[in-house]
Amino acid sequence: MDFEQETPILQNGAVKGSLIGRTAHNMSSSSLRRKSDLTLVSKVRFGCLRLLLVNLQEVILGTKIWFLFPAIPLAVLADSLGFGRAWVFVLSLLGLAPLAERLSFLTEQISYFTGPTIGGLLNATCGNATELIIAIFALSKDKIELVKYSLLGSVLSNLLVVLGTSLFISGIVNLKRQQTYDQRQVEVNSHMLLLALLCHLLPMLFPYVKGSTDVVVAKALRLSRASSIVMLVAYVAYLIFQLWTHREFFEPDKELDVYNDDVVQEAPTIGIWSTVAWLVGVTILIALLSEYVVATIEDASESWGLSVAFLSMILLPLVGNAAEHAGALIFAYKNKLDITLGVALGSATQIAMFVVPLCVIVGWIMGINMDLKCNVLETASLALSIMASSSILQDGSSHYMKGLILILFYIIIAICFFFTNDEVTIVHSQSSRVQLKPK
Repeated sequence: MDFEQETPILQNGAVKGSLIGRTAHNMSSSSLRRKSDLTLVSKVRFGCLRLLLVNLQEVILGTKIWFLFPAIPLAVLADSLGFGRAWVFVLSLLGLAPLAERLSFLTEQISYFTGPTIGGLLNATCGNATELIIAIFALSKDKIELVKYSLLGSVLSNLLVVLGTSLFISGIVNLKRQQTYDQRQVEVNSHMLLLALLCHLLPMLFPYVKGSTDVVVAKALRLSRASSIVMLVAYVAYLIFQLWTHREFFEPDKELDVYNDDVVQEAPTIGIWSTVAWLVGVTILIALLSEYVVATIEDASESWGLSVAFLSMILLPLVGNAAEHAGALIFAYKNKLDITLGVALGSATQIAMFVVPLCVIVGWIMGINMDLKCNVLETASLALSIMASSSILQDGSSHYMKGLILILFYIIIAICFFFTNDEVTIVHSQSSRVQLKPK
């Protein structure tokens, strides 16, 4: 019996070669994976040891950014030995990058065993699990403004940095070639983002409504919670639209030959129980590093002389999503803009329509008054970013100037928040747990 037949990756009813349920997020992460050479591992005689080595090689060394894994134990060591808190913050951010990519890899592995439907749901809901875990830890520490900053920064990063850099690189590299994409998924995601903008805009306008301050704040909070429920319902409808009724909008069959060369594998590489065990372990590590990030971001802010708003809106999304962003750029380099747009717009939509309202609901359950209200500067940045990206993508074609404009948009917003003084907003407010009194 040869090695491939002994390993569990070809058993357990796995579905081979299925592309159904794969999202652009998965395809982007797949571009950072390495093909493992199991020649030496296959010669190990002991089955348990061989299985362990296969798992280590596929999960730890199966990504091109495996060299960032040492940042994880270094972050734990730095925290245990009382090193500078800024060092713990940096090491934690670096450690989150490969963990986020491996989380995508493991959810895709599960999809081979669960089938395309559940696999597609996992891919569509776990794509931004890192941001959600960081947000929940920040909520548990009553750092509501930090949650808003980090999630808003993730949306801006996807709409301006990932999308802008991708269009710019694609335009420069493919200067003599036509650069087109399917407008249908762009329209759907743009409309979802406009709905998210409406839900953020209305609570911000409540202070202009007549009434006492306490009453206005209470009404804005109730509106935020009601809007969050509506957003989650809309996101469920979006998943049905994406995975079932109009799947062809998000899976361009004409490029399957490219996928087969770059990202698609014929079978899972590790067994189902190994996948579940690794998934639990990776999630625990992400939770640990997320706790470090939340606990040390203010210390890093003081140490570097940068505002928490700048660190959480600009630095945190850029580093934390580096693997996903790199994958999007790789496909942009190959002039595969449909995948790139799926990553940028899909991630922005998932954060705005799923992660943000879910944080509001979780805060409601925890007794924390998390709402959708942002200040005028933050809301204006979100609105202009959505309008700019939607306007630039409306004609179905691209060139490098479109990408450059989006990059310059982001640079101006980053400079703006670089000069933002957030000493007043990032506080452990006692009002975050005030109970609402009925009328």
